[in-house]
Amino acid sequence: MFNITEEQMKKQNAVHTTGEIHQQPAVWEELVEDFFAQQASYKEFLNAIYEKHQSVRVIFTGAGTSAFVGDTLVPELARQNNRNIQFESIPTTDIVSNPTEFFFKDHPTILVSFARSGNSPESVASVSLGQEIIDDFYQVVITCNKDGLLAKNILADKNSITLLMPEKSNDQSLAMTSSFTSMIIAGFALFTDNVFTKEVAKQVIESATSLIENLGDSIDNILESDFERVVYLGSGLLAQLSHEAALKMLELSNGQVVAIHESSLGFRHGPKSILNDQSIVVLFVSQNPYTRKYDLDILKELAAADTFKIIALTETKDDEVAELANWHLTVNSGTNPLSNDFNLALLYTIFAQTLALKKSLQLGITPDNPSPDGLISRVVKGVTIYDYQ
Repeated sequence: MFNITEEQMKKQNAVHTTGEIHQQPAVWEELVEDFFAQQASYKEFLNAIYEKHQSVRVIFTGAGTSAFVGDTLVPELARQNNRNIQFESIPTTDIVSNPTEFFFKDHPTILVSFARSGNSPESVASVSLGQEIIDDFYQVVITCNKDGLLAKNILADKNSITLLMPEKSNDQSLAMTSSFTSMIIAGFALFTDNVFTKEVAKQVIESATSLIENLGDSIDNILESDFERVVYLGSGLLAQLSHEAALKMLELSNGQVVAIHESSLGFRHGPKSILNDQSIVVLFVSQNPYTRKYDLDILKELAAADTFKIIALTETKDDEVAELANWHLTVNSGTNPLSNDFNLALLYTIFAQTLALKKSLQLGITPDNPSPDGLISRVVKGVTIYDYQ
């Protein structure tokens, strides 16, 4: 897998992380089948809420990577939306400390909790606060763990539903990989106003399979630059995705690689000062022709500096991008174009996960547990939840 031998995976404690990145197309396929089998009941639940109220807030929430699921979803869902729904993404870590800034008594709300384990204290507390503050409160729990508190606590709640992800998506490694992509697919499929078809899903899954099988050599070439800083850039929802990409590098390198994220346009406004000759910039190029112009502008500007390396990811072969970037990777192996940047985001994620994994191995870190001192953990510890007054 990714030019990593079985012996190396075992020796450097990378079996889970490597396998969980590699398994994603198969996990997505299982997820899609399960979703279509129950899609009618899910949509019936949501439509009943939409029809009951004049307007409805849909708040996507979670902590860390789980919060970035909602961040990435909101731009595309808001763009599609022509109904009485307001899509928002608010981390549980913000809700818990300032509930009255985000929860409003008289505004009907669907709280969509994304959670790998379903046991994070902030996630459980956010639900309790919503139940206490909001009159018309509904829940959707999208989780990888049927035994987590979030899933168990709503078993008898007629105003709630659970979407349980395939069992394999409950990553055993510290870093979330297949759990992140599974939950983001489920969230999109559930709330999209466009038709989510098996044909669209099949195209993304096939491209992901091809990307995974061919990514090892490209990343090995990139790692020869021995970088110490990474900047992830994108526009729109790809700018939101860059947050998760940067976190994967930070987690799996145990902080030895400084990783930041920014939008293509926002990078000029200060964050650009991080660049030096030990940096690489990863640009997630949009497939939207208008947005792509801004991505290419920053690419041209960065290429002219010629003091650091640039990786540009695009949907298909792009001669202009290839001329400017040190490495140009394409992610759509099919003949039909992908319909939007959301589909691209799933494929770009695989690249970011794999780059972080292989950088971790290069640094001699154990990817399954990159923080052996316990500074960070699979389920966050040390959080005190105070009674709400």
